[in-house]
Amino acid sequence: MIPLEEAQNYVLETVQRLDIERVSLLKARDRVTAESITSPESIPPFDNTAVDGYAVIAADMQGATINSPVSLTVLESIAAGTAPEQSIKTTECSKIMTGAPIPEGADAVVMVEWSELGESENCVNITKTVSAGDHIRKSGEDLLPDDLVIPEQTLLNPAHLGLLASVGIYEIETFRKPKVAVFSTGDELIEGSQSLEPGQIRDSNRFSLIALLERDGFQTVDFGLVADDESAIEETIQKATETCDAIITTGGVSMGDYDFVKIVLSRIGDMRWMQIAIKPAKPFAFGTVNDIPVFGLPGNPVSSMVSYELLTKPALKKMMGHVKVFPTFLTGETVGDFKRREDGKTHFVRAVASLEEIPPKVYSARRQGSHQLTGMAEANALVVLPDGEGVSEGSSLMFFFLD
Repeated sequence: MIPLEEAQNYVLETVQRLDIERVSLLKARDRVTAESITSPESIPPFDNTAVDGYAVIAADMQGATINSPVSLTVLESIAAGTAPEQSIKTTECSKIMTGAPIPEGADAVVMVEWSELGESENCVNITKTVSAGDHIRKSGEDLLPDDLVIPEQTLLNPAHLGLLASVGIYEIETFRKPKVAVFSTGDELIEGSQSLEPGQIRDSNRFSLIALLERDGFQTVDFGLVADDESAIEETIQKATETCDAIITTGGVSMGDYDFVKIVLSRIGDMRWMQIAIKPAKPFAFGTVNDIPVFGLPGNPVSSMVSYELLTKPALKKMMGHVKVFPTFLTGETVGDFKRREDGKTHFVRAVASLEEIPPKVYSARRQGSHQLTGMAEANALVVLPDGEGVSEGSSLMFFFLD
């Protein structure tokens, strides 16, 4: 058996980042930037008000209270999207709406809540003192021209997209998303709701893996169920290498396996068949066919999903331009015992973790068999149990969320 880190390093050293493509802003969420982006303009582009109220000269407001208001002449009303027509002089003001430009001469804004109607429609009484700069958003306080907006290799979220739109950038260079082929083989596998014949099982791995890939922002191509036939399997793999950036298959990677997928990949690819010191997901295959990465995951449903999280997902994230490719490990406290036997492996236990308390509380999922999807469906995290006898209730352990 080899350590998990050795297998991870081997995979990551083999895969390369994909090429760059220019995408529109609305298609850029969860993409990774391939360039540093600087601002072409100031944000905000002009001094504007953060509130509805009155643009005033702060010095005129000294001593203003509810019992002793300051009376000002209202020159105009400035709506967002319109420019002021008059400048403010002492004892004057302009009514102003949120986002509207500050008129010349004004140096503060009084919120509308601190005003009362005056003796005429052109007068207002101010009932609160303000200081210069109050409620004014200054031009360039967020960004100035040539300021860095987003660094290279940033994973774009919705706020990034809004920020780019605010400076007039609607297309950006990003690393391409991997297109991943997924297929299942095995004469024992069927798809559909028909009754099972003796020896048959329904294909579940393909559905879980496609859902995981799409959750994580990768493109998928479903090649379906492929017959246990060398020529059919080879034709599927060759077609996938022509149209996709990576291939995932499950089953046939154990030491004793001798199935058609293993035969074909050993003949046409440069593959490494591994036994990793972890449980579940001990067997794992990785290599290339026509320079396209191929991930051979275990056949047991839970093993397949854990292998994806620990080995396949980090590699695909690197291909997509991510800098951080491994999950974030947190420290939690056990609720109940997490027992195991010494076997020379690190165990990844399906668990339910809650962040409602500090440290987070971690509960074991009920079913831990590598064939039991019910436990995986219940879990939202994987706990790391080093080789040994496990830990007792109230102990600290490491875990990461399945997201």
